[in-house]
Amino acid sequence: MSTTSKASKVGKQSKSSDEGFSEVERAAIKDRAAELKSEARRSKSANKAAADEKDVLAKIAEMGQPDRKVAERLHAIITETAPELAPKLWYGQPAYARGGKVVCFFRSGKVDKERYSSFGFTTEAKLDEDHGLWPTSFALTELSDKGEATIKKLLKKALG
Repeated sequence: MSTTSKASKVGKQSKSSDEGFSEVERAAIKDRAAELKSEARRSKSANKAAADEKDVLAKIAEMGQPDRKVAERLHAIITETAPELAPKLWYGQPAYARGGKVVCFFRSGKVDKERYSSFGFTTEAKLDEDHGLWPTSFALTELSDKGEATIKKLLKKALG
């Protein structure tokens, strides 16, 4: 194969609209863009926090089971354990922020087309360990009493 034909193949491949982000990732990016527009409109509203929580609860209500049950329980745990965290949508999924910066989040496995959902923390969480290794995300298929206790402990640590 000549150098010219190799170059034209590479050029054709890089122009493909299907390369790059998956369908789920593109949807999450669109959701995030819509969230940012909504936040900008709401930033002047006194009821921003209530509207954000309403959006999170609506997103949770749209979820299929068992994700909805897990997300509802997780929402209750977070609002009870860490009332300083404000619910908001982040990439189309429930998240909880302090000072506008997301500290923790829930990702629906069904929405992401994964075999399990996840609960995770961003770099805003103060979970750093002295040995340079700590968990930042957890697979979540159900919420047992032990799981709830672990989440409560991590939330308290994350908020420092």
